[in-house]
Order: sequence, then C-alpha cells, then structure tokens
Amino acid sequence: MVRYLEHRLLVAFVVVVGVVTLVFVAVRLVPGDPVDMLIPADASGSAGVALAHALRVKYGFDRPLYVQYALYLERLARLDLGVSIRSERSVTADLLERYPATLELAAASLVVAIAVGVPAGILSALRPNTGVDHASMVLALVGISLPTFWTGLSLMLLFSLVLGWLPASGLGSTPWSWDGLSHLLMPAVTLGIEPAGVLARLTRSAMADVLREDYIRTARAKGLDGRAVTLRHALRNALIPVVTVLGLQFGGLLSGAIVVETVFAWPGIGRYLVFGITGKDFPVVQGGVLVIATAFVLINLLVDTLYTLLDPRISYT
Repeated sequence: MVRYLEHRLLVAFVVVVGVVTLVFVAVRLVPGDPVDMLIPADASGSAGVALAHALRVKYGFDRPLYVQYALYLERLARLDLGVSIRSERSVTADLLERYPATLELAAASLVVAIAVGVPAGILSALRPNTGVDHASMVLALVGISLPTFWTGLSLMLLFSLVLGWLPASGLGSTPWSWDGLSHLLMPAVTLGIEPAGVLARLTRSAMADVLREDYIRTARAKGLDGRAVTLRHALRNALIPVVTVLGLQFGGLLSGAIVVETVFAWPGIGRYLVFGITGKDFPVVQGGVLVIATAFVLINLLVDTLYTLLDPRISYT
C-alpha cells in the first residue's frame, strides 16, 4: 500500500507540473499584451512607451520565456503564486480567501447530485423497464444535456424574478442559516443537475449488474429482507464504480463552478479566474488553474484509497 501511494504521489506531481507548464505557455500564446491594458488611455508617445517598458521590467515580461518559467517554478517551490497584475494583490491570499466559497458550492452540489442521482439509479435498477425506470433515465439524460448557464438563468428567472423566493446572486452568511442556504440553493442545484444525471445512469447500470449475481439470488432465497439485500449486499458492491465517478465529478464541480459562479456572482475561484482571463492577468490564471488541478488530482488519489474500504478483496501491492 505504501509503495502504491508513493507511486501515485509521484504520478500526481508529474501531472501537476505538466498542467503548470501547459498553462504557463498557453496564457502567453493568446494574442494581446497584458501591459497594454495597464497603460492609461491618455498615455501616448514617448511617455506611453516608457511606461510600457517599465511595466514589462516590473513584471519580468522583458526576460526570455524560459527565464520567466524558471522564476515561476522557483516561486512555486516557496508556495508563492505571484502578484496580480491588475490589483497588485497576492494571488495566494486571494485564492485562500475565495477557495472556501468554491468548496462550499462544490460540496453542496455534490450533495444534490448524490441525493438525487443515487436513489434514482437504485429505483430504476429495482424496477427495470417500467415507467419509473424510463422516467428516471429520461430525466437523467435531460439533466446531462442541459447547458449549465441556461439552467442557472432559468432558475434565476423563475425563483428570483417571478416568484421572488430566493436571492438572485451573491454569497450569504453561514450555509446553515437561511440567508446562506437561500443564496446557495440555486447555484448548488444548477451545478449538481448534470452530475446527478451521470450518477443516476451509472448507479442503475452498476446495480442492475450486481442484482443479477448468484450471491444476491442466494441471499433472497434464504429469506433475507429485501431492503437488507439491496442496501447491504448489492449497493455496497455497486458503489465501487460510482465512487470512482464521484471523485471525478467532484473535481469537475470545482472547475465547472466557473460558469455557475459567473452567472450567480458567486465570489469563488471560478469567478476570480474569469476576471483573470478577461484581464490577461497571468498570475491569477496560473494560480487558479493550479489550485483546481491539484485538488482534482488529490481527490482522485483519495478515491483510489477508499476502494479497500468498500471492497476488502481489493489490495494495493
């Protein structure tokens, strides 16, 4: 197990370094100069040229690309993500300030996905080829197919503008208060609909396969309670592929929150990334993508280690 974890940590490190390198290069291939966005409109002629040169020297853009990359890696080794070009604030401090909001939204969305998708998949597997099964799978397909921004805007139109039940945007107070919950509800549902559909279809498939196994038929033949057979024997073995997808979905929720945070003005990393991209703020984009990629890799590593708890037959050597 220790050898396996060492190997996976090494692979995770290589993946994160690869992401860092790709993002570092990609943001510099996009047309446009971030320095031009910092120069006042009234600065022209020699004064504008001098100011542009001073800004390039200040942020190191006058140096060769490989030197900029080496200096960036050196700062990363000290856990320093640099300073925002637009706000001149520490990117590390900004991300630490905004990350709890993104984590709160992703966790709430995952709860929505599990609460809706897993029971729907179990119910469909227990009643195959019935109206319940067909309705669940159709709704799951619709949830997967709906664009996230369209779902968010539709919920906002209905529950905020028409009915006036929920606030349209922003972050409330603590999530266990009504103010926090009312602000969180629509973004969480918007972000959780797609993974709920994925989990419903996957849970149905996994449960249907397990329910056809001989040991399930034997348990039923012995007269065990149907609920015990379903939850204790079938569901536990069907959860292995579901847990795998859950890890991927949670990592996807962290990155998918970019659209939802923009629609609902949610002050998280996703919205911070959008500001960085539109403003060509290299340190912000690099730092935001690095945090999301690292979280994604660590979550998948955690999922792999959970396999042995779900199925004792699985061991890593």
